[in-house]
Amino acid sequence: MSTGAAVDARDLDAVRDRLAREPGELTPHRVAVALRTSGRPVGDAAVLAVYEALRRDVVGAGPLEPLLRTPGVTDVLVNGPDHVYLDRGAGLELTPVRFPDDEAVRRLAQRLASLGGRRLDDATPHVDVRLADGTRLHAVLAPLARPGTLVSLRVPHPRVFTLDELREAGSLSADGARLLRAVVEHRLAFLVTGGTGTGKTTLLAALLSLVAPGERIVLVEDAGELRPEHPHVVGLESRPANIEGAGAVDLRTLVRQALRMRPDRLVVGEVRGGEVVELLAALNTGHEGGCGTLHANSALDVPARIEALALAAGLGRAAAHSQLASAVDVVLHLARGPDGVRRLAQVAVPVREETGLVVMASALDLHADGSTTVGPAAEALAARLGS
Repeated sequence: MSTGAAVDARDLDAVRDRLAREPGELTPHRVAVALRTSGRPVGDAAVLAVYEALRRDVVGAGPLEPLLRTPGVTDVLVNGPDHVYLDRGAGLELTPVRFPDDEAVRRLAQRLASLGGRRLDDATPHVDVRLADGTRLHAVLAPLARPGTLVSLRVPHPRVFTLDELREAGSLSADGARLLRAVVEHRLAFLVTGGTGTGKTTLLAALLSLVAPGERIVLVEDAGELRPEHPHVVGLESRPANIEGAGAVDLRTLVRQALRMRPDRLVVGEVRGGEVVELLAALNTGHEGGCGTLHANSALDVPARIEALALAAGLGRAAAHSQLASAVDVVLHLARGPDGVRRLAQVAVPVREETGLVVMASALDLHADGSTTVGPAAEALAARLGS
C-alpha cells in the first residue's frame, strides 16, 4: 500500500499508535501533529499522503475499495500482504495493490468483520459474514492461513441480469434460454448446480425474476445474496451464534418456518447441510416450482451429494433417493470454461432405477460454441414440460 510520498511504514505505525492513544476524528491536522511529534519535519504532501493511507484503513474496504468498485468485478481475493487478485468474469487477475505487512491485512479483516457484527481474533480466527452493502466476507487469520491472512470478498451484482443479458454474455445459448423459461413457466422443481464461482446465484436470481408477479417467493439463505426482480419476495437469513455461543438459527429451522409462510415458490439459496431434508420434504408436499443451488462437480454427481447431506442429517439412503426422485424435476449444471466464462453446461433429470436408487440422466449438453447435444433423457424432460 503506497502512500504516494516519502513516508515509510514506521512513520505510519507511529502516527497510528499516537492517534489510538488520543481518540478523536481523523483529520489532516491531527496527522500533521502526530508526525511532527515523532521528531521529523514533514511537508503538506507527506501529511496528506499519510492521512489518505490512514483514512483508507478506517473507511470502507481500505486499499481494496477501488477494486470493489471496478465495473464487473465479482470477487476480490487477498492472499497475504503481497498478492491481491480480482475476478471480472474472465478469471483471476493479479492487481498492483499491496499491504505493508500481514498485520495490515489482519486489521482490515478484523474491521470488516466488526462491521458485520462478528468477532475475528486469535480465539475466533475465521469468519463468514455478509456486510451491510451485501458483500460477502470470508477471512482466516494467520498462522492458520498461508502465506498470511486470507480475505475473500464476494461482490453482489448491483442489479439482476436477465436471461437475454446472460445469453448475450455467452452464459446461455438461445436453446438454453428457451428451455430455462419453460422450466420456470411450467413450475418445475429444479436445482442449479456447479462449483464455486460458476454463477449459480446469478442464474437463480434471473430465473426467479421470471416468476409470475402474482406468486409469493420465500427465500431461505445462509447469507442474503439473492435479489430477484420480483414484486413479492420475502427472505429469511440464518444467524450464527454470538460470542457466548447462543442465539444461532440454522437453515433447517428457517426452511420449516418458510413452509408456514404460504410460499408459492420456496427457494433455498444454497443447500449444503441438513436443510436438504426439509427442502426435499417440502417439494414432495405440493410446493411446485421450488428450487435451490447445490455445489456439485457435475449434474450426474447430484444424487451422491444429496445422499451424503441427507445421511449426515439422519435421513437414510433409501429415503433420500426416494425423496429426490419425486421432489426434483430437473438439474441445471453450470461450469466455467477455459476462457473463464460461466456457462450452462448440462441439463439433467433424475431417473429411478430398479434398485430404488436415483441416477441423473443427461437431457441436453450445451457446448461453448453454442451447439447442443441431445441426451438420453431428452424425452423425459419434454414430458415434464408438457411438450
